[in-house]
Amino acid sequence: MATLVPSRPTDPAHPADPARPASLATTPGVRWAPVRHLGPNWYAAVMGTAIVANAGATLPADVPGLRTACAAVWALSLALLLTLLTARALHWTHHRDQARAHLLDPATAPFYGCLAMALLAVGGGTMIVGKDWIGLAAAVAVAAVLFTAGTAVGLVAAVAVPYLMVTRHRIEGASPVWLLPVVAPMVAAAVGPLLLPHLPSGQVQQTFLVACYAMFGVSLLATLVMLPLVFGRLVTHGPLPLALTPTLFLVLGPLGQSTTAANKFADAAPGVLPEPYAHGFGAFAVLYGVPVMGFALLWLALAGALVVRARRRGMGFAMTFWAFTFPVGTCVTGAEGLAQHTGLAAFRWLAAGLYVLLVAAWLLAAGHTLRGLVSGSLLAGPGRVTAEPRPATARTR
Repeated sequence: MATLVPSRPTDPAHPADPARPASLATTPGVRWAPVRHLGPNWYAAVMGTAIVANAGATLPADVPGLRTACAAVWALSLALLLTLLTARALHWTHHRDQARAHLLDPATAPFYGCLAMALLAVGGGTMIVGKDWIGLAAAVAVAAVLFTAGTAVGLVAAVAVPYLMVTRHRIEGASPVWLLPVVAPMVAAAVGPLLLPHLPSGQVQQTFLVACYAMFGVSLLATLVMLPLVFGRLVTHGPLPLALTPTLFLVLGPLGQSTTAANKFADAAPGVLPEPYAHGFGAFAVLYGVPVMGFALLWLALAGALVVRARRRGMGFAMTFWAFTFPVGTCVTGAEGLAQHTGLAAFRWLAAGLYVLLVAAWLLAAGHTLRGLVSGSLLAGPGRVTAEPRPATARTR
């Protein structure tokens, strides 16, 4: 099966020549060959794993053993994050040419937003469920480090990637992956309130909460700029290539995450901000979240229909399948927040239904990823395929 990664620049160490060696391990001067083509898109696996723990631990339902299972999934996400950070450090140390090529590739550069969101998702999980295993003090320390690093990387990516898109990239059409760098500050905005009770009261807490709200605005307005371009591309040019069709689910990310953030602000504002602002955040969570969640469900139906269409036309597994996880997970946490602030059973059932979908998507993506790692196909470079591709998978039209 052909693997993921969208178009990339030609790699001089992997010419598209069938006569070349099957492995870089025998090529003189090449070190840590298995990580040469390890792109930033792999952080999506960390995000998708962490959101399973974060969303499950806050479900408005008492399911025996669920919290323990979520703690185990959080531990897995932390282990994946540490492993991937190490592998990516080796990638940058020994394969800087390929790392620079990723930055200059318009299909790969936006995935640097995944690094920030992976740090933030695991950090948020540490405060939600990780504290059950490592204790509150250690959880606060770990979450603070991950939040600081994730926020810094997210803000840099939100500026640097669009800058590269304008000045260096040659882009043929809009893509849902453009949302990845600009949605990272929204994840920071949603995770920040979890740390708020552990900050000094008064000006420090107020400034921190207002800063999270500012990041909410940064990401929301940038998303509103990007979304019309993505939908316009679909209408004018037709469906995405088969392997990229799952990326349509990325649109759910800013929708669900902004609803989650609005609810987190409503939880944190009382006692931190003076009236009427504290009460205003509570009203805003519902007045903003309900219509946005409605649009998220509309997009979920549209994206799901296009994925079914692509599957019928031969879409095989690619790492883009991880787009089914984190964005859906943000809709779960958004519905959970709305259930809390409205008291409506409908949102509790919605959160439970979406969580079932999230777990199924995670099992699908994780199972195929593990199989691809064992076979070596997911770490193969350009021009290297471990099996024959399925027919008619280049485009849907």
